Amino acid sequence: QRVIIKKHNKGRKVSVSLWHGNRKQVACVRTVASHITNMCVGVTKGYRFKMRLVYAHFPINVAIEEDGKKVVIRNFLGEKIVRVVDMLGNVEITRSKDVKDELILEGIDLDLVSQSAANIQLDA
Repeated sequence: QRVIIKKHNKGRKVSVSLWHGNRKQVACVRTVASHITNMCVGVTKGYRFKMRLVYAHFPINVAIEEDGKKVVIRNFLGEKIVRVVDMLGNVEITRSKDVKDELILEGIDLDLVSQSAANIQLDA
């Protein structure tokens, strides 16, 4: 089976269709349509994830290096291990100026921004 992708209205609308597909093929059509929607939103508006550093006794020390491309986490649960998390793709990370202990991840690709946030949570 072939997935048919057509542009309408001078490229302002995109339709994704499939004829006589089974259940898994129809699910793939919906996935393709969702990826196209995420790409359009990412390019026009961008994606922003906010993360808070939460600790009880040992304050977590987070340093942002290489112009927002790398995060270094120190003193997590009082450990001496230094954790380094690289941002994926064009994702940039900054500290919030208004809220204490808040990290802001921004980028145009939803998958890369969310995976970078998950990598930070996984390491910390």
